[in-house]
Amino acid sequence: MRINIKKIELFLLFALLLAGFLLRLYKFDGPVADWHSWRQADTSAVSRNFTQNGFDILHPRFDDLSNVPSGIYDNPEGYRFVEFPIYNVLQAGFFKLLGIFTVEGWGRLVTIFFSLISSVFLYLIVKKRSDLLSALMTTFFFLFLPFNIFYSRTILPDPMMVTFILGSIYFFDLWINEDLRSTPIKSELRIYDLRFLTALAFTIAAFLIKPFAVFFMLPMLYLVFEKFGIDFFKKWQLWVFALLSILPFGLWRLWMSQYPSGIPQSLWLFNGSNIRFKGAFFHWIFAKRIGELILGTWGITIFVLGFLVANKKNFLYFFSFILSSLVYLTVVATGNVQHSYYQIPIIPSIAIFLGIGSAYLLNPPKELVSKFKTIPVFAVCVLFMFSFSWFLVRDYYNINNPSIIIAGEAVDKLTPKNAKVLANYNGDTSFLYQTKRKGWASFEKPLPEMINMGADFLVLLNPKPEDLEIGKIYKIVSSTSDYVLFDLHKKP
Repeated sequence: MRINIKKIELFLLFALLLAGFLLRLYKFDGPVADWHSWRQADTSAVSRNFTQNGFDILHPRFDDLSNVPSGIYDNPEGYRFVEFPIYNVLQAGFFKLLGIFTVEGWGRLVTIFFSLISSVFLYLIVKKRSDLLSALMTTFFFLFLPFNIFYSRTILPDPMMVTFILGSIYFFDLWINEDLRSTPIKSELRIYDLRFLTALAFTIAAFLIKPFAVFFMLPMLYLVFEKFGIDFFKKWQLWVFALLSILPFGLWRLWMSQYPSGIPQSLWLFNGSNIRFKGAFFHWIFAKRIGELILGTWGITIFVLGFLVANKKNFLYFFSFILSSLVYLTVVATGNVQHSYYQIPIIPSIAIFLGIGSAYLLNPPKELVSKFKTIPVFAVCVLFMFSFSWFLVRDYYNINNPSIIIAGEAVDKLTPKNAKVLANYNGDTSFLYQTKRKGWASFEKPLPEMINMGADFLVLLNPKPEDLEIGKIYKIVSSTSDYVLFDLHKKP
């Protein structure tokens, strides 16, 4: 009986994808109140506004009317100009089209779907340059790292950006390598080729999601230099590709500049805390985040081994992924230290070298070491790696303040749909999102001024006796140990 290797390969890949999908359904129906719920709430609010007010993609809006995002301007229209709303159109579009699940559920499903596509691109990229086992193990780690499981089911655009980056690299490789083989004139690069157009579309989408995608285009530069050497400057097709890649992003930035109140401040992300290259920077990024949170300490062994045993022919190509990640971590220093979700784009780079190192342990050269020694090492490292990483990541799923859910449901029930609410949560919009109302997430101005700005209701969490004193001025609509709701237009 002949064994069909191709069918086995497809079966294993499908099994990995299915298991990865099922794991990402953990707490699928949980509210947007888990780790990094602030950014998730802002993202989902844009989608929810699309479902309620129409798909005006050139004027995306969310619920926050404050000056907190921009740091300067009040935002009475609730504009939200960050990433071009590809993610939000899909999240809201599937909700409107199919009518099942919630808006939040579709946000999670969109992220899960793109994460699975990313794993397929990673598989294809590694298989093309390495071997089948390394490709399968790279996919395995990308799908099953506890850190990546959590973030690839959150309502964030970053996992989608990763998909577009990997897709752009894969199809760009096909374009500049396969296209030259198939044309009579070996030096020709065709810009009307489907592979060119696909790579271009993925690259454009990656930049529109987040300009940080530019840091992860180093593998494409390596492919160009590998193929053409220094003569790549003479290839006008490459210049056309580069220009067309950034043109839509430039137009989007030019358009959004008309709405400064809807543009969050971002310069602080680079080195706003002056932490770059300080001891704290290396501690938080490489020891705490990558070493403990992502690799669970024990994964460092497999990762380093991947460097040591990577095929010399393709080492520089795979190293370009790591170099991309290092440049990104260094340039966007404060953002990466402050927010763990900023490490989402570096996961493919980590998974690649974990995959290469694992393939060596599972199938080592017979003349060097026995499988009976390396396979137990692999099993122990992976077991402890996943266990210790999960020990830290599991808390990310928790709802740390259930009161925002209870209070949000009360506000939604007890106030008019068009009411504007002051849901004080120190600027965090997670609470405001739960109310399903537009408004403010902090006392950015004295209360009388905020009433003049349009605030109709005030809701405070876990009220203290001094909070209830406000009831002497404004009528208390409802009060429990979780919240107190005031009508700012009525006296007690």
